[in-house]
Amino acid sequence: MQKYPMTVEGEAALRAELQRLKTVDRPKVIADIADAREHGDLKENAEYHAAREQQGFIEGRIQDLEGKLSNAQVIDIKTIPHTGKVIFGTTIRIINVDTDETVQYRIVGDDEANIKEGRISVSSPIARALIGKEEGDIVAIKIPAGVVEYEIDRVQHI
Repeated sequence: MQKYPMTVEGEAALRAELQRLKTVDRPKVIADIADAREHGDLKENAEYHAAREQQGFIEGRIQDLEGKLSNAQVIDIKTIPHTGKVIFGTTIRIINVDTDETVQYRIVGDDEANIKEGRISVSSPIARALIGKEEGDIVAIKIPAGVVEYEIDRVQHI
């Protein structure tokens, strides 16, 4: 059985989404289906078909979230001693060796990743290249444009 690593915040966000789906979205779509049924012929009833499709999406997402949460491995980075090593949940500042451009990322679970917010998936090529390395290490990261070398400037447990 696959475990899904996630941060404390990531687990809370998935639980909140699951709660909303079960208590708000599911009852609303059930009411929409009942309302659409009252309009007569179901074969040509667009509202009915749209509501059924939405119900299928909601039920699928509920199952997906329940599965992930039941197999979640929640990692609270704040409870792990700081060693300067890059691990799941750490926030890393890296410097491009050629351009001195600085970038900061936090390594998170697949469902939490959002590059615009500086959160990268633990399974991304950048994270895989960084995990296990330490502050001061130079890491070659393969990106679409080629290979770029970065120095790990700082590793934080925040």
